[in-house]
Amino acid sequence: MRKITWYFRGGLVLLSLMWLASNPAVPAGQPNFIAWRNVLGQYSGVLGMAVMSVAMLLAMRPTLLERPLGGLDKMYRLHKWLGIAGLSLSVSHWVIAKSPKWLSALGLLSGGRPRRAPLLLPADSLQHAFLGLRRTAESVGEWAFYLAVVLMVLALLKRLPYHRFVQLHRVLPLAYLALVFHSVILLRFDNWATPVGWLLAALMAAGTVSAVLSLLRRHGGQPETAGRISALEYQPALKVLAVDVELDQAWPGHRAGQFAFVTFHPGEGAHPFTLASAWLGDGRVRLLIKALGDYTATLPDRLKTGDRVRLEGPYGCFTFDGKHRRQIWISGGIGVTPFVARMQALAGRAAGQQIDFFHTTRDYDAGVMQQLVQDAAAAGVDLRLLWEQRDGRLDARQLTRAVPDWRHADIWFCGPAGFGRQLRDELLALGLSPARFHQELFLMR
Repeated sequence: MRKITWYFRGGLVLLSLMWLASNPAVPAGQPNFIAWRNVLGQYSGVLGMAVMSVAMLLAMRPTLLERPLGGLDKMYRLHKWLGIAGLSLSVSHWVIAKSPKWLSALGLLSGGRPRRAPLLLPADSLQHAFLGLRRTAESVGEWAFYLAVVLMVLALLKRLPYHRFVQLHRVLPLAYLALVFHSVILLRFDNWATPVGWLLAALMAAGTVSAVLSLLRRHGGQPETAGRISALEYQPALKVLAVDVELDQAWPGHRAGQFAFVTFHPGEGAHPFTLASAWLGDGRVRLLIKALGDYTATLPDRLKTGDRVRLEGPYGCFTFDGKHRRQIWISGGIGVTPFVARMQALAGRAAGQQIDFFHTTRDYDAGVMQQLVQDAAAAGVDLRLLWEQRDGRLDARQLTRAVPDWRHADIWFCGPAGFGRQLRDELLALGLSPARFHQELFLMR
């Protein structure tokens, strides 16, 4: 989280400094409202298009950026922040553009918006061509703004079904391309010859390519692999469906803790699920799917052996890498999945690390718990099972008492986001380095 926070804030600061270096705060000799309005309109437009361009690029799941950003889960969190920033900046830009008209109507601005002085330009110059398209660009940009705002606000609504969320994201590239045209024409022409203009041009070029690929249903992530469901096992007490998939073709292999985008029904789109099995090179993977939403709750009734499946992946950096010989694993509910895969990968071989594993659950299934005990024993992992009705929820006090040298361990957490935040905050307050707390941000919207 710290890494993407720095990227987000640092990017905005860097772009702002580049803008200020290329543009005076107020045009010389015109320290009035209209002059300020023009400057702020250009600034908000540049910043808004920059963050939307990066968001469009990240939506393509570029594999080259996954590790530098800390994993696809972190990349998608940054994508969400950029989308919200783009929405806020776009609204600000629209308000700034409309303000002279509104203030004039209220009698707070006399004279209205001044007419632009005509520029004497060669008829065959690029700037002359841009001037001729200004009215069209203003109109296209305004309607694209209205469309983009509606789509982004709807996409942020948690109640919106996932497949509707996916459908809205397929329309957004059209609004983005219209806003690119608006920005190219209306950016102050001499800004294209400055560093901020060069950077904006590069970002919008990358965003445009990403938007076109999105419209063509392409992406820059891992290839898809087809397969079929070979077995299903439903655990009603836990509301968890185990899905075994036999892949038709070569799977690139995955590390324990990684996930894939899985498509069971094309109309629903791909959902991210953690891979619950170690990769043995036999073309088989297992998924554990918790009924957490409208769609996943229907899967026990809708899926059957032999159904076709598509997997795209693997993704993620929740792969238990660390310099320290001691690790502490903490899972809550279905968050146990990456740890199951890791224990399978460690079974029968020396881990080279001392591992304490705390698994907390509200729902208890004796058979599942016994399987966890067996997997932990085979992997040499010290497992502590906590049933919340009996043992309460794990907190930092319990954890530090159970593992006295916790300060010298890497901590890996997968479970409910609120539980993770609380535990992380408590441990940081006790002196844990933030770099040692690893958490999967599995909310992809």
